[in-house]
Amino acid sequence: MTTIRQISDADLPAVAAIYAHYVTDSVVTFDETPPSPEDWRAKADAIAAAGLPFIVAESGGQVLGYAYAAQYRPKPAYRHTLEDSIYLAPEATGRGLGRLLLGELIAAVSRTEARQIVAVIADGGEETSRKLHAAFGFAEAGRLRNVGFKHGRWIDTVLLQLDLRR
Repeated sequence: MTTIRQISDADLPAVAAIYAHYVTDSVVTFDETPPSPEDWRAKADAIAAAGLPFIVAESGGQVLGYAYAAQYRPKPAYRHTLEDSIYLAPEATGRGLGRLLLGELIAAVSRTEARQIVAVIADGGEETSRKLHAAFGFAEAGRLRNVGFKHGRWIDTVLLQLDLRR
């Protein structure tokens, strides 16, 4: 059985390991150096201080994925617009965990003052994240061409947007 719950300090090494896989082996994130568990602690603290969700999917005592929402941009006028992030352990994909995490994340964000959620998705040819977001009502809002360079190639990002007040 999978449980969706708030992140704890004990989850930070697993979160760091999951993300490190995507940093080193994919173009879905534009980070090139994996953040440490201590870096994740600072991020989790900042998200909590902002009153926003940072959740994990756990089964059998193992963290299989995580999701969080953070302010889309740092300027004050963006305070009602959030950006979501969802990552699954490579061995946990294809089991519906992304759907569980995104559903719970949207529900948690809906209880805040947020009005919009933006997903910034690297377009490396994989459609999974776009399809997941579309299933929850996210609509394409734009494309930024060749904005990331990783693993020897230029990558676009696709912006998807969900209006929480519709």
